[in-house]
Amino acid sequence: MSKIQKAFVNGKAFIAFLTCGDPSLDVTEQLVYAMVEAGADLIELGIPFSDPTAEGPVIQAANMRALAAGTTTDRIFELVRRIREKTDIPLVFMTYANVVFSYGAERFIKTAAAIGMDGLILPDLPFEEKEEFDPLCKQHGIDLISLIAPTSHDRVAMIAREASGFVYCVSSLGVTGVRSQINTDIGSMIELVKAQTNVPCAVGFGISTPEQAADMARVADGVIVGSAIMKIIAQYGEGSVPYVADYVRSMKAAIRPVQDRTTSSKAML
Repeated sequence: MSKIQKAFVNGKAFIAFLTCGDPSLDVTEQLVYAMVEAGADLIELGIPFSDPTAEGPVIQAANMRALAAGTTTDRIFELVRRIREKTDIPLVFMTYANVVFSYGAERFIKTAAAIGMDGLILPDLPFEEKEEFDPLCKQHGIDLISLIAPTSHDRVAMIAREASGFVYCVSSLGVTGVRSQINTDIGSMIELVKAQTNVPCAVGFGISTPEQAADMARVADGVIVGSAIMKIIAQYGEGSVPYVADYVRSMKAAIRPVQDRTTSSKAML
């Protein structure tokens, strides 16, 4: 069992996303510690990119602010080294294939492993092209996280069979962003995955309220939130840490009753 999978052992996992460097790397570091304290089980660290095609307006704007502030991949690696001195929470990089290519795939993945990263998500990497990165990830003990989308039912079984870490279930078509409601049949997607693998399934894209988180936690092993967190950071900037901590606490609390009910149901079987 990988370190990422251990994040799901104690029930429903809350996975939080941050764009590194927005509003500064120092604030990003403080946000990580605050989210750990508030109950996050796994944190995705976004490496900013000038053309983040999978992102909606909120995270696109965060990427631009981070780049304008001078955020670089090397500076993010230094950030992770500092974080690893204080917490062992599972950490995953989320970025784009071009970022890894331009840095040098082997150098990037080897360094990520050396500083204590546990996984890598590349939303623009087609499953058919994963062989450019997957062998290097396996060599260095990094989980390359697979994504499945609502339109990829025919491919879900194939993707699930080779999944590692967790399967990232995209809840909605389009880019990331807060949505008032999620209409995708997530349960059916997850059933297809579970027929092929025991790797946990976490749902992301569009989840922003405790009610949505609870709904998703009833069918999934974890809930991923990014845009709603970055929206708070956009609003409060340097003073965003306590507001993000309160938000994470409320989202974890929303999925905990689901977790407790699931545990109780299993105990009665």
